[in-house]
This record gives sequence, structure tokens and C-alpha cells, in this order.
Amino acid sequence: MNVSMSTRTMSRLTLSIAALATAQVAAAETPAPQKPGQFGVVTTGDDGEIIVTTTAQKRFENMQRVPLPVQVITATQLEAQGIHHFQDLDRVMPSLVVRPANHPVNTNVSIRGIGTFAYAIGVESSVAVTIDGAPVAFLARAINDLPDVAQIEVLRGPQSTLYGKAASAGLIKIMTTQPTDDLNIRANARVTGDHEFGESLSITGPLTDTLGFVFAGGYTHWDGNALNVINGKRVNGRNTLNSRAKLRWKASPQLTFTLSGNYLTGDTTAARPLIRLSPEARLRGDPELTRAFVLPGVAIGPDNQTVAYNSPSATRYHGGGALLRSELELGKISLLSLTNVDRFKLNDYFDYDDTAATKFTGISQEIGIFRSELFTQEFRLLSPDDAAFRYALGVYYADTGFDRPFYRGPGFALSRLHATAGSRQIAGFGQIDWQFVPDLTATAGARVQNERVHYTYDAQLTGKSYAGHDSDDAFTYHLGMNYQATRDLMLFASYATGYKGQSYDLSTGFDQARADSGPIRPERSRDKEIGIRSQWLDRRLTVNVTFFNTHYRDLQAQTIETFADGRFINRLTNVGSLVTRGIEVEGVARPTGDLTLNGNASYLRANYLKFADAPCYPLQTSAGGCPDRTRRQDLSGERLPQAPTWRLNATADYAPAIGGNRRGVMQVTWEYQGAMTYAPRDPEVAQAAYQIVNCSLGMRDDHHRWEAVAFLDNVFDQRHYSSMVNVAGNFGLNVATAALLPRDFRRYGGIRVGLNF
Repeated sequence: MNVSMSTRTMSRLTLSIAALATAQVAAAETPAPQKPGQFGVVTTGDDGEIIVTTTAQKRFENMQRVPLPVQVITATQLEAQGIHHFQDLDRVMPSLVVRPANHPVNTNVSIRGIGTFAYAIGVESSVAVTIDGAPVAFLARAINDLPDVAQIEVLRGPQSTLYGKAASAGLIKIMTTQPTDDLNIRANARVTGDHEFGESLSITGPLTDTLGFVFAGGYTHWDGNALNVINGKRVNGRNTLNSRAKLRWKASPQLTFTLSGNYLTGDTTAARPLIRLSPEARLRGDPELTRAFVLPGVAIGPDNQTVAYNSPSATRYHGGGALLRSELELGKISLLSLTNVDRFKLNDYFDYDDTAATKFTGISQEIGIFRSELFTQEFRLLSPDDAAFRYALGVYYADTGFDRPFYRGPGFALSRLHATAGSRQIAGFGQIDWQFVPDLTATAGARVQNERVHYTYDAQLTGKSYAGHDSDDAFTYHLGMNYQATRDLMLFASYATGYKGQSYDLSTGFDQARADSGPIRPERSRDKEIGIRSQWLDRRLTVNVTFFNTHYRDLQAQTIETFADGRFINRLTNVGSLVTRGIEVEGVARPTGDLTLNGNASYLRANYLKFADAPCYPLQTSAGGCPDRTRRQDLSGERLPQAPTWRLNATADYAPAIGGNRRGVMQVTWEYQGAMTYAPRDPEVAQAAYQIVNCSLGMRDDHHRWEAVAFLDNVFDQRHYSSMVNVAGNFGLNVATAALLPRDFRRYGGIRVGLNF
């Protein structure tokens, strides 16, 4: 598979490069001109107003003029709030929830309560991710450190019209540092009291009058915040090395080529400490496999940070890719071409029995490999940004392949498989914005696409092999109206549809029945929104509010079906229908030049409307809604998992002048998350509400050329979990709950320093 995929990729890349010689391109999605030493896409208006730009509509626009629910966070904000990893993004974006797993492939990212958690390869997330405008093959490729980010945008709600079939719930756009006209060097380092250190370096500037460059890299090491008592080593940590390089060639005043390449390598150690375990629990119900025997030295309880693993629980990964961006302007119209190739490999290992058991009946280890390969080609035709009649038209092609050998055993939950999955997508899209009367603009957009999916599945325990393919056509659209009532007040309303393509359930329970039933149906969504974008008090106060109501049909959801004897199978299914609705608020206040206040809030109500064939959770009784442990339950009307009613954050940033061209740095951040559950109705995986306070204190140069800050995260040492798993099936159907610990499970502090010149 890899040889044939590589051959196809190289031939397509050759053809695309030849086509690009005649392509014309717009500057959309290239970060706006930056002042020397600044890496975020933030500019200053004529009246001193700080303007945050966004590329939500595939062109650069002032965020206050964009009729979409989008939140932007710049590199400066990421650094100030200690956001160094993809999993930390939900700390500053209330509508976003990132639920990690024992390895990145199983991480679930949701927006407004909607995401996709699936073990099956080829199943895309409902939240898409792009880097510099090019999509990633799957989320694990993006769940990493963020060493060279210029800004990150989160677009909430269906974005399928402009961004394709994997954006039925939203989109995360990561934009990296771009070449600048002057030499700029930025270096950052941090060290913490719990054995984390990280360094990053970014250099950008000109080589000649027509050739510019970027080199960026970063390394992070963290021991982790859990202890494996079997070997005495820290776990739940990571080592990551990232690098990216770019060359931008201005072939003529109208034609520009930017070639970028990236490479990453790293490893993680996994841990999910047991926080609850019944005294009667025996591993696999075996009387000899007692708690004292299989969990020696483990202090089980809500504060537990110890595990007893006698098998490897880790990942090792590496990958790289290249992106060729070609821009040519002819008169007032522009054409953009993006050619993207990417390859990624991840080896994963996990001590599935969560113990140090040595008896055969209690041993189960997972060993697997994920391989992905992606090729995409996109062309966009764009009108001038300031025209009354604006358009963005494009065509898109993608070819994606996955390869997954997997083994689990030998004592229980046996599985041995080798699966491959692939998809080929062709799409055409467009959006028109027409200001047909002063201050009133209508928007209409549509996307038409065809996708072909295929798979192979070798069930090595039974000796049976399966293969199949299918195709599907889809049409999505976006309609909207916005009214610029005053210079500082914009109102908008929109209606959009979303789509995520069909997929095969290539998980451990695949059999002839699943092969005969074909792929899981596509996921579709319908979204209604009303929003206000406003600024007050001479633009010292910004308040943006969005009301949304989104219906989903055939949501693709991963379930685990547990049987009375503790056996289980993974199962991908379609949820009949559900609804998510609520209010989102973003606010920024600048009372003085030294003080900035930020606040964001999300109120969410997300419920199943129809889900009559959902599996029961482990230990569920008839009184709890399950007729018996082998039957199914009706979750219609139930609240969605991973969808807290309230999520809020606020930041106070005070930078007073202290003389000698220096300023103090004082910052306090507060995060609140309401109660939620990680599986419907299951009390064993219910996360209580919690709040976290972080603070920092330091000094910087008046022009941001250097900074030194001491910080303390989780000041009040509030315990919380980033995920919880009911593992009662492994312990004779007695209470057994494991948890994944977030980076700030315990209070920690450190120092960070930065240079920017």
C-alpha cells in the first residue's frame, strides 16, 4: 500500500507543480504585514485601535466585520497564558473541549459539544484542522506542541461549505510564522518545578530582494505527573521535536511561490491511574488476581497519581510534509494554489489490563501502528477584498490513505487485525458576498463534492478477510445577511448546512455482518445563528455575542458494547438525531493603556433527540434504564457527554511602566468548567465542576524585545481530570474507574524567558 500510495503522490505533486507555474494567487490566508519583532497577525489602525484579523472566509478581514462565530488567539496570547500544546487550547476557548486518550489517535476534539471519538481508522473528526490552509489527514497529526504559531482561529458550527467534509461541527485553523521583509529572531525557553523544559526558536527575514525565509523549531521534555511503581519511572509525559522551514520567492511583482516543509518526531508515555476500585474487584474475576497482587504500591483514590504497568504504555511517532503555495495577481482578481503532501507514522503500546498481572488470564497489552498519507490540491479564485460584490470560488482534490496493524492480548479481549482505509474526494465550492445596499450585505455559498471510500480488513484470529468500497455525493450551503448599523456595530444572521462523509467501522468487532451493511451513513447538520459584533467607549470595549441552534442527523459516534461476562466490542454507529444550542460571548476591555481585560463564556444545551439503540454502560441496571447488561437503552432526551453547560475564562493583564524602558508583567487567569460526564448516564465517569486560577509576575522591555516571567499554574491546587474511563469490565464487573490526568492536575510553577528582536 505504501509503495503505490507514494508513487501516486509523487506523480500528482509533479503535475501540480507544473500547473502552478501559470497559477494566479491571492494573499488570503497569508498573515498580514507585521511590524518588526511581531509574529501575531495583529495590526494597529489609524486611530490606534488594535485590529485582529481573521481568514475565516478565506480572505484577510477585520474580525469585527466577519459575520461568523470565530475566536482568534495570537502567538503573544498563547505564550502569555502558557499554551504550548494543542491539548491546552480549550483553556482559552470555552466552546472547545479536548479529551485526550492513551495515545493521540484516540483524542476527541469537540466544539459546542459535538466531536467524534472513534477507534476505527479512516473516521474523520467532526472538527477539522488546517495548518497554513492545508488540511491534516487526521487529528493525531495536529495534537502536538505549538512552537511556531502566528495565530490560531476557531470557527464554531458547520464550516463544510468552504472547508469540506470534515468540518461538520467546526474548524481549527493554525497559521504558522511567515517570511518577513526584515530579519526577526524570536526565542523562548521555559522550565518548571515538575521537570518540564522547552525551547523554541524562530528566525525569519530576507535572503535577497526576492527571496525570504523562515526557520522555526522547538523541543519539549516533560517527565509527566504520574509514577509507574513497577519501574520507578515518571509517566504521562512527552518528548517532542518540531521543525519547519519556508522559502518565499517573489518571481515577479505579481507572482509569488512559498515552499514549506515540516518534520516532527517524539514520544509519549501513557498512564490512566485508577481513582476508584471496589474492594471485591478481582482482575478478570479471577480470585487469585486481587488488588494487592496486581496493583502493588498503588494508592487508589481521587488523588492517585500512581500506576502499576509491567508492559510498555507509550507512543513513538514521526512525520513530515511539504506545502507549495503559489500566488499570482492579474489586475484585481487573484488565484491561490495550495499543493500539500504529508506522511505520518505512530507506534502505540498500552498495558490494557492497567495492572502488573503476570498470570495469563489477566494479561492484555495493545500494540499497534498508525500510518497515514495525504495529498491535497486546491485552487481558489478571489475578487478584491474591498469590492461591493466579492466572491471566492475554488476546486479541491484530496487522496488519503491509512494503514493499521493492531494486536491485543494474550489473556483477554483478544484482537489481531490489519486494516487499510482510503478516500478520494473531488469538490467545487464558492461564496458570494454582495453589498446590494449601503451597509447591508447578503452572503450565499455552496459546495458540491463526490467522495469514494474503500477499505480492506484482515481478521487474523478468524482467518477471514474483507474488502469493499462505496461513493457518495454531497451538497452543502451557507446563507447569511449582515447589517453594519454603525461603524462599531454589526448584526448578522445565517443558516448553514454541514456534512461529514461516510466511513467503514474498521474496529476490533468487524465481521461479515458489518461488511454486508456497508459504510456508516454520512453525518449532516443544520445550523441557525444570530450574532452581534460591537465596540464601545471609543473602541476600548469589544463585546461579541452569538446565539446558535444546530441540529445533527446521523452523528457518527463510537460506542463500547459490554456483555454480562465483561467482554466488549467497539462499535461505530449513527445517532438518530440531536440538537445543540446556546450562547457564546467574547469580550475585551482596555480601561487604560496598561490594563487589558479579556473574558469568554459559553452556555450550552446539547441533547439527543433520538438515540433509541444505545449500548448500556458497564454496571448499568434495569433501574438505571437498561433492561439487563446485554441489552440496549434509549438515550433520547439525554444530555450529550463532554458538553458542560457552562465554560468560562477571564484574564487580567497589567503592564505598568516601571522606568528605564521597562514594564512590569502581571497576569491572572481564571477558568471555570461546569459538571459533565464522559459517557451518557454513567455516574462513574462524571466530572464535577471545577475552576482553575493561574498567575504570573515578571518584567519586559517596553518594545517586547525581551521578557522574563515567573508563573504559577493551578494556584489553589484544584483536582480535575481530562478524561475518565469505566473499566469495570476488566475487574469482574465491579466498580473500577480510571482517569487521565491533565498537565495542571497539581499546582506547578516555573520561569519563562523570551527574546524578540
